Order: sequence, then C-alpha cells, then structure tokens
Amino acid sequence: MAKFKIRGKKQLSGEFIVSGAKNAALKMLPACVMIPGKTTIHNVPKIVDISKMIEIIKSLGAKVEYLDHSVIIDSTGVNSFTPDENYVKKLRGSVVIMGPLLSLFGKVTFSEPGGCLIGVRPIDTHLAAFRSLDIKVKIDKDNGKYYLSASGSYRRGDKTVVLEEMSVTATENVIMASVLRPGKTRIEIAACEPEIVDLANFLNKAGAKISGAGTNTITISGVKSLKPVEYTIMPDRIEAGTIAIAAAVTGGQVTIKNIIPSHLSLVLNKFKATHLDYQLKMHNKFYGDLIINQKRQLVATNTDTRPYPGFPTDLQSQYTVLMTQAKGRSRIFETLFSARFDYVKWLVEMGAKIDIESPHLIDITGPINLKGDEIDASDIRGGAALVIAALAAKGETIVDNIEYIDRGYENIDLRLKKLGAEIERIS
Repeated sequence: MAKFKIRGKKQLSGEFIVSGAKNAALKMLPACVMIPGKTTIHNVPKIVDISKMIEIIKSLGAKVEYLDHSVIIDSTGVNSFTPDENYVKKLRGSVVIMGPLLSLFGKVTFSEPGGCLIGVRPIDTHLAAFRSLDIKVKIDKDNGKYYLSASGSYRRGDKTVVLEEMSVTATENVIMASVLRPGKTRIEIAACEPEIVDLANFLNKAGAKISGAGTNTITISGVKSLKPVEYTIMPDRIEAGTIAIAAAVTGGQVTIKNIIPSHLSLVLNKFKATHLDYQLKMHNKFYGDLIINQKRQLVATNTDTRPYPGFPTDLQSQYTVLMTQAKGRSRIFETLFSARFDYVKWLVEMGAKIDIESPHLIDITGPINLKGDEIDASDIRGGAALVIAALAAKGETIVDNIEYIDRGYENIDLRLKKLGAEIERIS
C-alpha cells in the first residue's frame, strides 16, 4: 500500500492550477450514455474515481478514450442496463448511472454502491424520487441488488418529484432520468450546488431543456434525443479551498489560479473572519485568482456544514486543521454525515486539542504545535486534512491509505512538491 512521507514546516509558495471539478465530472461522464455518437469532455481530473466511472461506462458498451485531461465517449454501442458490479461496489458516486439508464432504457439493474467511510448514506432518497416518476423498484436485500423498471406511465404526462432531502446526487439522478422522458418534470427541494448547474449546462448544450438549476426548483422538459458536444468542466472549488488552507497553515504565499470565487462565497467569508490573509484578482465577471499570503495569527471561528450555499461538508476536515492553528476555541458542527470525524483521532495523536462532543460536534482549542506521527486516511477529504496537518507539523509524518486521497486529488504529492512541500510517495 502506498504512503506519503511528509516533513512539515515548509512554507508553500508558487502557483497552483486547480483541477476540473471531480463532483461535476463524475456526473457528466455517465450522462454521456444518453448521447449517441462521440462526446468530448475537457478538464477532467486524472483521479481514481474517474477511472472507475470510465470502467462502469465501458461495461455498458460505450467506447472511451482518456487523453491527457479530455475524455471522449462514444455511446453508439451502449446496449446494457446493468453496470459492472465490481466497479459499482468500489464507487459511491456510481449511483448516478441509474438516471441515464432509466432515461435511455426505462430500466436498470444496480448493485449496492461502495465509497468512503463517512457514515450511513442509503440511496433511499433516490429510490423514492424514482418512484415519483412511476419507476417500479424491487430490492433484493440478500444479494444487494436493485431492479428498477418503468411502468407504462413513466413516459407519459407531467410529473413532480419532491425530494426527501436536498441530496446532490438524487437531484442529478432525477434530472438525468427525466431528460428523455416526454412531458415536464418538476423537482422540488432540489440541491443547488454549482456542480448541478454545470451538469445542467452540459446537458442543455447537448439539446436538453433544463431550467432552474442552482435553485430549489428545477424543471426538465423532455426531448426526443441528445446530440454530441464538446464541454469544459468548471474548476474544483473543494480543491481550491483545500490548497488555500494548506498555504495558510504553512504561512505560505500561493496563487490559486482560475477559480470561480462565487462558488466559495461563504468559505471566503469564513477565511476573512479567521484572519486568513487572501486577495482576489478577478479576470472577468466569473473567474479569478485566489492569492494566499498568510501573515497574521489565525483566530478561531465556529462553523457548521450545510447544503450549498452553506459551508461545504467536503471542506469541514480541512477547516478543522486550520482551527488547530487558530487562537482561541472553535466549534465545528457537521450536519450532513454521521462519521466524518474519523480523522480527528489522528490529529489528536499529532498533538491537537480536540474534544469530540458527539458524532456531529467537535470543539478545538488552538493554536497547537502539531508533531509528526504515523497516521491513516479513511476518506478523501479527511485524508487531505491529514496531509495539511503533516505540512504544518514539526518533523516527519507518514500518511497511510493514500488511495483514498488519490480518489479525489490528482497527483497531489507532485503538485504540492512544486509549491515547496517536502513530500514523497513511498511503498
């Protein structure tokens, strides 16, 4: 198993180019099975989860080329509604293949998806939403299988889907399940994340008719077919936030290139409140550079995770590391997942003063001089937080189970090394 060996207390400096958004790419690729012919998607991050999704798409009969950061998908030969369970069981995000297959075939056979160990994440919200579209759901609990098939009324008339929670993937699944369905589909209590907007923009370019993405009510007017397109994925806001925090805890000066600051509005407000020193240099109305030049002592601020536009749960663990270097006492309330504090025990091993009040609440006292140790990653974002802690710590840290980190961050060791980090991948 690969590990990172990191020697901390090295100031990061230089320029960092953010990858394409992982959580947008993982939805656009399966959406391509609905598009006959060759579709090209640019700015696709080279990460493990993308490779797994490509294998799932290929198992359905699609031909896929992965050239540098562009993926070319030819879905002409898609002839299966049963994705390879070996890959499905390794990727939580594989659940979003259900919507495209329902739109295309009116049925799907699906295995229980796998993924990170961040708490119970049943797909009940997805199944309830599909039932609202008149999809019949049969569950084989013994074998972990789901059999979904369209009733006669799935392809007829207007329908309204009221989601049981603001689930990003459920919102995206219903969008994709409705694109080729005759009539209008209205989604209420929809999630608003920018990745949903990017998916809708991609599908609209291919000929779909989706309005309201980015709001809590989305309307899809079904079309007969989609056409091949080229599309460039937006930058990854979570990666941008991760690197900003890494730069701050090392007292560094890093320019994070070509981000969309509006996607990080609340995060940037939190940065300002905690005295994280940054500037924005805008290139146009949407894109700009985030420049970190940390000089001041960080100060403690509380935060709680919420659906967008609230503070993202995918930055909660990294923010916790930031608070270990901040003066005062801070409290972090994780509202979305029940096991997302697994990384905290390793921060405590490194010397952090963190009290776990409940599976959803921690108290942090800082600033603390972290020390190197041997620690284990157990999910993508928690693993990234441990890397940040190692960069801030005195001495050498070994981070094990880095395959979790590789699932969400492209060559993070090489890119941090270019910023001056002392990090290497070892076996």
